[in-house]
Amino acid sequence: MNASTKIDFVYLSEPDMVRAGVTDMPSCVDTIEEVFGLLYHNDYRMAGANNSSHGALMVFPENSPFPDMPKPTADRRYMAMPAYLGGRFRMVGMKCYGSNAENRDKGLPRSILMFMLNDADTAAPLAFMSANLLSAYRTGAVAGVGARHLARQDSRVVGILGPGVMARTSLAAFMAVCPQIDTVKIKGRGQHNLQAFLVWVAETFPQITRVQVVDSLEALVRDSDIVTFCASGVVSDPSTYPTVRREWLRPGTFLSMPATCNMDQAMEAADIRKVLDHTALYEAWYDEVPKPSHATVPMIGMRFMDLLATGGMQREQLEDLGAIVAGQAPGRRSEDDIIMLSVGGMPVEDVAWGTVVYRNALERGIGVRLNLWEQPALR
Repeated sequence: MNASTKIDFVYLSEPDMVRAGVTDMPSCVDTIEEVFGLLYHNDYRMAGANNSSHGALMVFPENSPFPDMPKPTADRRYMAMPAYLGGRFRMVGMKCYGSNAENRDKGLPRSILMFMLNDADTAAPLAFMSANLLSAYRTGAVAGVGARHLARQDSRVVGILGPGVMARTSLAAFMAVCPQIDTVKIKGRGQHNLQAFLVWVAETFPQITRVQVVDSLEALVRDSDIVTFCASGVVSDPSTYPTVRREWLRPGTFLSMPATCNMDQAMEAADIRKVLDHTALYEAWYDEVPKPSHATVPMIGMRFMDLLATGGMQREQLEDLGAIVAGQAPGRRSEDDIIMLSVGGMPVEDVAWGTVVYRNALERGIGVRLNLWEQPALR
């Protein structure tokens, strides 16, 4: 007897995603930690020649003969980000990533994201879900995994550049793994976002008893146990990126960098530990973009790759978070280690957290079931 050809899938709106647990940061950190073990053991696939590409990016021209074609305005991105993840997930998925800084003038988020989860064997759709929160929480969770293995566990002071979405999810992840945090320093450009961030911290983390708004990067970095730069900016000239100076750092500082970032020459020294969330991701980026790569991809990991290419850094100076999570390389080795983690973001993380949320939704009867077909018209 033939199996049923009927295919249904679940649509999960943003409120559905919240009800299904997408904002459960402690669970998200644990889930994303699993991802890094699977990455180390090669039980995954992403796009590109080395199976580790961030995704496929569509670029619009500066000048087009077609007046209706979009312009390459600030942070305008259209991307397809496919991935497979094994382990207990064994799922295929793809995030559709649309971004435009001008969205904020329309009252919309800079990025509008959707995620499709598919059966790994048949490719049949299982879920189509709102992905802004999914993406934000999995990105923040990487910072939490990094802090679990690389920050001092008695960390109390966090310095954050940019009071936006990544700041919130990064702080939530730090709080999940470093419960002694009681002080936050924050630097931002606009009063509206700063005030919203301050209100959110007060409502979400009453154990944070001191929040200080600072007006310089030096004040942000000095005397912080954990530092994260979460502000988006114009990408092209690394000399304009927010820059970490060695002289500002005290021994033991952990730096988690998921956004535009640079470092001064003193930070190139071998005693500053430099960790990539997934080395092959940066190798793929480096092969895909013009050189120097840091001018196109503003993550600090691309500065590391440029230094490798020019002989300014040796390969053995680069460490991989997957190897650390898998127990094949040391995490924090001493209380005085200064460690900088580059967070690039990967679709395998969307697959992992999306799978957990999807399974939660099925168990709780959340979402709208939609029919693709009872029988396919063509086969």
